[in-house]
Amino acid sequence: MMAGLLLARGGVETLVLEKHNDFLRDFRGDTVHPSTLEVIYELGLLDDFLRRPHQEVHQIRGRIGATEVTVADFSHTPTHCHFIAFMPQWEFLNFLAEHARRYRTFQLKMEADVTGLIEKNGCVTGIRANTPQGVLNVQAGLVIGADGRQSAIRAAAHLEVQDLGSPIDVLWMRLTRKPDDPPQSLGYFNFGRALVLLNRDDYWQCAFVIRKGELDEIRAKGMPRFHQDIARIAPFLADRVDEIRAWSQISLLTVRVDRLRQWWRPGLLCIGDAAHAMSPVGGVGINLAIQDAVAAANILAGPLKAGTLSIEHLQAVQRRRTFPTKVTQQIQVLIQEHVLKRVLGEDKPVAAPWLLRLFNTFPVLRRIPARAIGVGVRPEHVRTKSAD
Repeated sequence: MMAGLLLARGGVETLVLEKHNDFLRDFRGDTVHPSTLEVIYELGLLDDFLRRPHQEVHQIRGRIGATEVTVADFSHTPTHCHFIAFMPQWEFLNFLAEHARRYRTFQLKMEADVTGLIEKNGCVTGIRANTPQGVLNVQAGLVIGADGRQSAIRAAAHLEVQDLGSPIDVLWMRLTRKPDDPPQSLGYFNFGRALVLLNRDDYWQCAFVIRKGELDEIRAKGMPRFHQDIARIAPFLADRVDEIRAWSQISLLTVRVDRLRQWWRPGLLCIGDAAHAMSPVGGVGINLAIQDAVAAANILAGPLKAGTLSIEHLQAVQRRRTFPTKVTQQIQVLIQEHVLKRVLGEDKPVAAPWLLRLFNTFPVLRRIPARAIGVGVRPEHVRTKSAD
């Protein structure tokens, strides 16, 4: 959606296809980091964004065993917004679509399920999609695959995927949030379990981290045991864990960390999770995807409008975004393997490592992870000019 907005803003005829008839799906990522908020500011849309329903998190905190640690403080990030905005993804997508529709060069078609690519002489020249009105064939100077980790586009293009592996999965669910609950989102790590709570105002969106493939084992132990595991690490939730009555109330996120060796073919470019599936560690997936979209628009808008697009331009997008992707994924893999994998499954109390306790003693250290999480490696800025 961001790529569509930026390209249309630059005068490129753009069509965005969405599989469903709306954006209303729960348990999608909703962390909008300072780097993305900076892009929204550069587009002149920040005031409108901040009027939409959202929560602002100025610090990232975690409770490891009995110790609460403030890991990141965004008050010094080199951006206009010094916080992470938690906005439901459907709200964010509707916000982007609303502003994109202001450009005559933008179209959004809902209920268009892409089923394949149209090719000619080894070059991608369009897509084929199923719609309620029948099969839709779209001819295009460039197809951008931005359809996530289960990308139909990258599968149809037979692009080679490099799997970096992941030892974790995540169970998503919701529990009521009460007025006397902790005000901020928080992560809990203890007794071989990890739970992250995201403040959605009247409820908590809960991410219960498990070992890869552990869900069947958890189900076999029964729902009461699952309730106990939650209440054990976050005792204030004990009075409401029975709101989860059936496994159907829990959504499994099968975590993948991978990336394409080559993000493009003639006439085709993949960005976001379609090019590099990210771990939920740090909540940076949306923001890496937005950065890809900005870089792609900066590099491609001119050639697309002039009709001079070549594979060199597609290669330039991958070159621009490969380094930030690799660095971020490497950090995620290290945390997964050396922190989460060690914590999960060891049913005993844990203590906060001395290194993390230093963040409480020397608050200035909190600026380092804040910069890494909130701004990231090589942040992108809007370079395209509005054609209107």
